[in-house]
Amino acid sequence: MASTEEDFPRGGKAKQTTESKAEPVRRHTEVDNLFETHEPEESKKRKGQKEDALKKAKRQKTSKEEALKLNTTTSVDILQLKSLKVGTLLLGCVKEVADFEVTINLPSGLLGYLNISNISDSYTKILSDHLDSASSEEIFSLTSLFSPGMLVRCVVARLDTAKGGSVSIQLSINPKAVNKGLSTGSLKAGLVLSGCVESIEDHGYLVDLGIKGTKAFLPKQAAKDKTNSPKELKVGQYVTSLLEEVKNDGRVVRLSISPTAVAQAVADTEHGWTLTNLLPGLVVKAQIKKVTLHGLILDFLSSFTGLVDFMHLEPEQASTFNEGDNVKACVLYVEPSTRLVGLSLRSYLLQPGGDVDLVATERIGEVAHGCKMTALHHLSGAMLKLPDQTVVFVHRNHMKEPREAFNLNRVMAKPEHTCRIMDFSPMEQVHLVSLRQSIINAPFFRRYHDIQPGQIVQGTVTSLQSHGMMVKVTDYIRGLVPRTHLSDIILKNPEKKYAVGMTIKCRVLSVDPQEKKLTLTRKRALVDSSLPLFLTYKDARRGRVSHGFIVCVKDFGCIVCFYGEVKGLVPPNELSTEPVIVPENMFYVGQVVKAKVLNCDVEKEKLLLSFKAVAGGDTEASPKPTFDFEVGKKVEVKVVSKVLTGLEVSILPEETIAFLPMMHLSDHVSNCQLLWEGLQEGDIISNVVCLSKKKPNITLTKKPTVKSFLEEGGVVAKEFSDITVGVQLIGWVKNIMPYGVFVEFPYGLVGLAPKAAMSEKFVSDTAAHFQLGHTVVAKVTNLDEEKHRFLVSLKVSEVISPKRDGQARLIRGLQERKAVMEMMASRGDSDLLTQLSAVTIGQKMKMSVDEVREDGSVTFKSDELSAATVLATKDNAPGKLATGQKCMPVILHVDLVTSQVYVSLLTKLTGKRQAVLAGSTHTATVHHADRDFAVISLGDTAQLTVIQTTNHLNETFRFDSEKLTVGKTLTITVTKSSCEELEGLPLVSWELAPPERKRFISASKGSKGTYRYGDVVKGKVKKVKPTCVLVTLEDGSTGCVHVSEIQEVVCVGTFPTSLLKIGSEVTARVIGGREGNSHRFLPISHPNFTYSMPELTLLPSKLKEDADIKPVKTKEKLKRYQVGDDVICFVSKYFPKRKCLEVTTGPSVTGTVEQLAMTSDPKHAKHPEKLFKLGQAVSAKVVTVSSSKPSRLSLSLNGVHKLEKGHVIMGLVQKLDPNLGLLVKLPFSAMGTVALEDLADKYKPKPLERYSKDQLVRCCIVGEAKSKWQLSLRPSRTNPGKASVVKDPEIVSLEDLSEGQIVRGYVRTVNAQGVFVSLSRSINGRAQFQKATKYFVASHQDYAKKVPQSTLLTTKILSIDKEKGLVDLSLLQEDTGKPDVLPESLGLHLRLTGDAKEKRDTTKKRKRTESESKQETAEKVSKKKKGKGEDSDSGVEVYFREEEVEEEKKLEPAEVEKPVPVQPARLQVTGGFSWDAALSALKPASAALGGEDSSDGEDDEVNTKPQKKSRHKQEVEKREAEKALTKLETELMDPGLRPQTAASFERLLLSSPDSSLLWLQFMAFHLQATQIEQARAVAERALKTISFREEQEKLNVWVALLNLENLYGTEESLQKVFERAVQYCEPMPVYQQLADIYAKCQKTKEAEGLYKTMVKRFRQEKAVWLSYGTFLLQQGQSDAASALLQRAIKSLPNKDNVDLIAKFAQLEFRYGDVERGKTMLDKILTSYPKRTDLWSVFIDLMVKHGSQKEVRAVFDRVIHLSVAVKRIKFFFKRYLEYEKKNGTPESIQAVKEKALEYVESKGTEAAR
Repeated sequence: MASTEEDFPRGGKAKQTTESKAEPVRRHTEVDNLFETHEPEESKKRKGQKEDALKKAKRQKTSKEEALKLNTTTSVDILQLKSLKVGTLLLGCVKEVADFEVTINLPSGLLGYLNISNISDSYTKILSDHLDSASSEEIFSLTSLFSPGMLVRCVVARLDTAKGGSVSIQLSINPKAVNKGLSTGSLKAGLVLSGCVESIEDHGYLVDLGIKGTKAFLPKQAAKDKTNSPKELKVGQYVTSLLEEVKNDGRVVRLSISPTAVAQAVADTEHGWTLTNLLPGLVVKAQIKKVTLHGLILDFLSSFTGLVDFMHLEPEQASTFNEGDNVKACVLYVEPSTRLVGLSLRSYLLQPGGDVDLVATERIGEVAHGCKMTALHHLSGAMLKLPDQTVVFVHRNHMKEPREAFNLNRVMAKPEHTCRIMDFSPMEQVHLVSLRQSIINAPFFRRYHDIQPGQIVQGTVTSLQSHGMMVKVTDYIRGLVPRTHLSDIILKNPEKKYAVGMTIKCRVLSVDPQEKKLTLTRKRALVDSSLPLFLTYKDARRGRVSHGFIVCVKDFGCIVCFYGEVKGLVPPNELSTEPVIVPENMFYVGQVVKAKVLNCDVEKEKLLLSFKAVAGGDTEASPKPTFDFEVGKKVEVKVVSKVLTGLEVSILPEETIAFLPMMHLSDHVSNCQLLWEGLQEGDIISNVVCLSKKKPNITLTKKPTVKSFLEEGGVVAKEFSDITVGVQLIGWVKNIMPYGVFVEFPYGLVGLAPKAAMSEKFVSDTAAHFQLGHTVVAKVTNLDEEKHRFLVSLKVSEVISPKRDGQARLIRGLQERKAVMEMMASRGDSDLLTQLSAVTIGQKMKMSVDEVREDGSVTFKSDELSAATVLATKDNAPGKLATGQKCMPVILHVDLVTSQVYVSLLTKLTGKRQAVLAGSTHTATVHHADRDFAVISLGDTAQLTVIQTTNHLNETFRFDSEKLTVGKTLTITVTKSSCEELEGLPLVSWELAPPERKRFISASKGSKGTYRYGDVVKGKVKKVKPTCVLVTLEDGSTGCVHVSEIQEVVCVGTFPTSLLKIGSEVTARVIGGREGNSHRFLPISHPNFTYSMPELTLLPSKLKEDADIKPVKTKEKLKRYQVGDDVICFVSKYFPKRKCLEVTTGPSVTGTVEQLAMTSDPKHAKHPEKLFKLGQAVSAKVVTVSSSKPSRLSLSLNGVHKLEKGHVIMGLVQKLDPNLGLLVKLPFSAMGTVALEDLADKYKPKPLERYSKDQLVRCCIVGEAKSKWQLSLRPSRTNPGKASVVKDPEIVSLEDLSEGQIVRGYVRTVNAQGVFVSLSRSINGRAQFQKATKYFVASHQDYAKKVPQSTLLTTKILSIDKEKGLVDLSLLQEDTGKPDVLPESLGLHLRLTGDAKEKRDTTKKRKRTESESKQETAEKVSKKKKGKGEDSDSGVEVYFREEEVEEEKKLEPAEVEKPVPVQPARLQVTGGFSWDAALSALKPASAALGGEDSSDGEDDEVNTKPQKKSRHKQEVEKREAEKALTKLETELMDPGLRPQTAASFERLLLSSPDSSLLWLQFMAFHLQATQIEQARAVAERALKTISFREEQEKLNVWVALLNLENLYGTEESLQKVFERAVQYCEPMPVYQQLADIYAKCQKTKEAEGLYKTMVKRFRQEKAVWLSYGTFLLQQGQSDAASALLQRAIKSLPNKDNVDLIAKFAQLEFRYGDVERGKTMLDKILTSYPKRTDLWSVFIDLMVKHGSQKEVRAVFDRVIHLSVAVKRIKFFFKRYLEYEKKNGTPESIQAVKEKALEYVESKGTEAAR
């Protein structure tokens, strides 16, 4: 296939598809001129000629080759919808399965629909039978028969045309239609056919192949899936099967659907395939007949021809096919009438019966920009490549708008395209896209991602359901309008307002793209709302008002929902300006409300709203009620209204509104509901107590226990400060959480009872122990003063209950029930209540049996209880009773809620009652029990009474064995023989009889004997744990087998307990006992009861009869272990906080392994629980044995039990010392140190950078010093097996060093003796200052500042003194090859070396021999006395005396070398100082420095003697004085001359105080003398002196000062100057100057930080963005620059965007990626083709950076622009100039011809 570049050159030239080689060149030149007007006619003509030629070719070919080929074809095209006919056979792939229809993907992206009636005759018959007779035969839904991705053979059944003109392809997979061309005679073994399961037989399946007279059988063993396991088939299921055996001329066939067998089957000529019976899905061997641009033409089955279109070639092999190649192909479709056969070479289709991968459809609907067209197929469409390199297909119809003509040139002229992904075609494994603007610009296409909450959408009503209305937004997007959102009010009959097909406007409430769920609203208030929408919590800013809808109404307020997931709470006090007691009365779910934001926490997604603030502003609540509130005050109240949670009441006489919660009506939870039912509006309730007041509500209570407590003054805690530990309070359960219950007390105090403090019993579920409102006694156990929180205990054993509290509660509870009954009966509402109120417990009543139920219970009829249900449970109805039988049962219980009366016919209850005496004890039986009360009988006395089910307020939870159930026996003591409050029933106290204690009984030892050591027992495995196995023994008791007692020989890494399976029988021997805690067998009063569990062994050696089993104590077991022993232990637990592992070696012997002793690999040590699984056997070494409590072993798993030299272990970094290295904690409480030289095999400048505190490291012990181990982290030490490159070898002793060797080391210290460098942990070397630097250093402190400790240096060994252990080093450049340690920018003197030094020394000697040398020397010394005293060892040169002026002049060039410029100067002044150069350019300041030379005594004497001057000398001095005077006069006369003194500068500044240049020269003058402070002072003076109007002059000084601080100051001083400069100058230039300074000094990090600040502060300035972009590209950060451009586009006005992108593109050309710059400019010019200025820039850049071909392509594009003729002429001139300079005569002529064509086309306008 042609390359992309030839198909689509820049400028959009049209591509002609042809197979000749000479023609494309000619046609290319024809369409080169885009101004050609008659081209469409020519193209039409050419098209017509081509069609005629095709027709002729077809006729000729048919006549010549008809005898040879049965079907022929010449052109390759994809399968088009127009070419489909009824009867066309296709291979399809299931896309979606609905209830009654299957959607099938067909080749070329077509979609077909398979109706439920077109599957098979047998399936249709079952369906019809089921509908007719409601047959019980099982029907399988389509979802169980078909799965997405499944390949099926289908046939076009019909083509339906919809209203809009679209065609719907109806398919059938009925074997009769698919296999229509086959007959019984044509069946042969090896054929692959499709069929449907007809019926299921005993040994297999009958399969319908659709061939009359043929029975096909599929044995069950041949029905296998991909995993080769049996596959269950269903009636109607589609199968692709292989004919394994054909009998009786095709009448009987045996099939197989094994995927491997079907996939290997290949259609052969022997099978007798013809064009009438050829089927899709067959795999054939074929030979390539012809290769075209659009696909292949193949010959197959010797006589057939087929097409392979370009989409069915493997992408990577598309260009490798040649004529004559043999390939495997799959038949895609067969068109019987035209005999057209489509084939595919794609690998996933070459396996019949396989599935096709369905790619996730998240990308459908996505719009992609900048897509390149890679191939064009004029009949079919084109292939595009998206920016992410995904290849997609666009159909020819989608390359134009629906009603437009197809224009090939227009499509090809575009260098890039924008497309929208419409669908995914699994048959081609390619996405289908559209270039239609109408589809691209659609607001949402198929993706739910495109819809945002809050959007207004239009849709069509599709259906009305009970839960809401379905709306179609687009063909692919459906939404739901919930029932509550159909209107502003709740509609009872939505069908009256809405009809299917109606177009409606909705607003989007929420959208879930993953689940494809869209929720809409039709509430007019929301749809038409003009208030801001709360789409996210960020939108809900404080004070904003928006419309929302109520989703929940509770006591704590209303929850209002907005859009998306945004919801907020309106608390009760913000619901209205009036107090709202019951929000349900005022608000309803679905109500649209206006809410104002009071507070919003975006991070926690919490929103607080107010209705009150919207309605009446932030007004105060109504005036406080006049009622004088006081906790504990008794009041009388009147019921105003009843709500679900309680009673709304008014306090009399003030009629203050208050609330009495339902749970505060009684201490008994079951009575609360009864009392609420009994009370009605208007009832007066007395003895109610005030409990708490939370504005504006007052809460009351009627709980007797709380009331009595308040009345007695027991509550001392009115606020948190009153609470003390140990105080006992009465409260009630406010909230139940998984971790405990919150208990509320009077005065609003709330405490938490954690799980552990709720009960003596183990609490697994907190909700099972307490109910909301339950009255409890609590004891304060813990106080948190800071957070004002406290903990309480509800344990019965820890709280003291008042005496006779239980009996008092019983009487009160029964009185409450009686009061309710009387209250309800007095209303006279019904006969039922009157009858029930007249009945008492224990009363006998005449009745007759009504019905005996199946469960054994009996119902009765009674005249006195005609309206109630009278019932006797099975336990209370003994013997056989007949319907109608008369009897006299006794009343047990009256249930008011269900209107049931429970009775008993037991003889011991119906007999004559006997009197009971107070104090007597009886065995009682429970006959009826509910939550709070139980009815019992007292022995055989026929007496009944009522008791409470619990004896204590807090005792709420009982195990099943402790619950009071019918038939349970109790021990009771009569307190009162007849109690008036109980209507004459006895008052009793009771307790549960404790169950007998279970003991482990041995069958062999009799009933009383327990197991003894050595007993052999049998049992079944009950539970398998990682470290033990629980065994149920024969007598029902439980024994335990330790993990070490299962296998004799345990392999490391195995799990011994996994060998035993639950339920397996084992024989074991008792070897001991273990203590276990249990509450199962004893009452609560013994919470700490421990019982013994036999410890067993399964080891064969211990099961032998002669085995000696003796009890061994733990201490004796521990004595057997010795330090260093290897033991096998088992992992039992890992403690993450302590970071240690607990292991067990045997029963009662445990050990611990610290983190550092687990492994020597830090990777594994981070998560030891992944390395060591519970119950795993591991090998360990004993480290220590502790016999003191707790007795345990300390073990090691890394194979080491004590540390020795050479061990590789793991350590934990404790401390980082920049000079010494690391301090590391080692296993077994040891410590070690790692020197800097032992951290790595290759030294790093910052060696400690990659280490941190508490980091795990692998280290090797290399020695011991000062009670600490010396360690090495070098990989060559820690992993000696791995070959690693050692750049810096380890130096153990001086033997490892040799003279002349280059070694690296870290600076240890710098002192007067030189620079000391550590070469290893034990060896240091010294470099004297003469060998440390080529510069002259005044003192070692100066050197130490520039070369701090731990600096990495390269040294050369000069000499080694092994006796003294001294190593002399050199750091000089000529020795090491590295730059000097001191930077050149410091401007230090060079030290004299070699000839220069010798010359000076010899000159000195020669001069001293002369007679007048001392006089002259003394004279010079008296004038100029310099030098710095220092020991000769320091390496600092000492000048004892200076010679004559001439000699000094000669020496100067040798002393001060020419400085190397660091970077180009930023601001040059005539003073010779560059602001960028460092101190290297400064001259020595020796003249300015005082100091004495350490000269000898003779010199001192010479200095003191008066000197007599000769005449010659005096004349010389006179001449010199005249010269100096003349020079000074000249300076004063000539302003251009540079001043030489400070005084000269001062004079000049008096005349020009506003000249920044003069001030900068003055600063430079000081800097040359290294007078930094003086230079700073000059700058400060300049800033004060220069007039405020001279802004630029001041800015120059600020910039100079910034440079000064950058070079010689600190970061802090620079920052201070910068902050001042920003205050006094225009900020942006100052920022820019500092950024430039940072960038030029390579301070990248600082520059980047400053630029980030600049783009935030000056985001509207284009120059800032460009400057930052330039910086990023200079640093090579292209991606960051691209991101910056996007930010800049958002920040700057739209009008600047084009210029900004163009500038960035130019920067890309200059500093970044040329290709990226080219693309950016290309995109701009595509959008703005008339910007000729940008075209000029583009041409300039392309001439500089592009190839000739690319430059010409740009010129060709620009000369075809529709702009002013003058501009086109300008570009033609440039084009011609370019060709004259770079082209050939032919190319020059071509330009001229193009210009001529342009002039001709434009006529007179161009001629002008």
